[in-house]
Amino acid sequence: PYGQQPPAPTGNPFAGQQPGQGAPFGGGAPFAPAPPARNNILLGVAVALGAAIVAGILYGVIAGSIEREVGYAAVGVGFLVGFAASKVGGSNPAVIAASAVFSIGAVYVGQLVGISMILADVAQIPFSEVVGDHFDAVTKAWSQEADFMTYLFLGLGAVAAVGGAKKAG
Repeated sequence: PYGQQPPAPTGNPFAGQQPGQGAPFGGGAPFAPAPPARNNILLGVAVALGAAIVAGILYGVIAGSIEREVGYAAVGVGFLVGFAASKVGGSNPAVIAASAVFSIGAVYVGQLVGISMILADVAQIPFSEVVGDHFDAVTKAWSQEADFMTYLFLGLGAVAAVGGAKKAG
């Protein structure tokens, strides 16, 4: 006799409305973004080189600032180079090999930058002068100070690059 009772309100003021057409003004849904570049060997090698340059300089600045060689940071440099290269270039063996070689160069350059910063501080001359005019003294200092651990961390940087590439791929 009394009819159906209306359902209890849910708290949503828009519950009874019809769904809209998608985007406002009838534009439809936007396009899906392009997939990221993958398996591009040349781009992967270029990214490995760029990451090696940036990571090597950063490693050298850190080592020069604290006036100590942070060998474990070499592992981070290698991992970064390998991971970035493999993210772009895929798990191609050429990309992995290039990232390993570039990471060795990055750790070496980082050590040279660190030594240059320390020599500039000790000699009270600008860093640019040490690198520009006295680079032979920098490489000589590196050769004299290089020991087993120096070469070990150069190798560990390459191993970490391969590990980073495998992790990304």
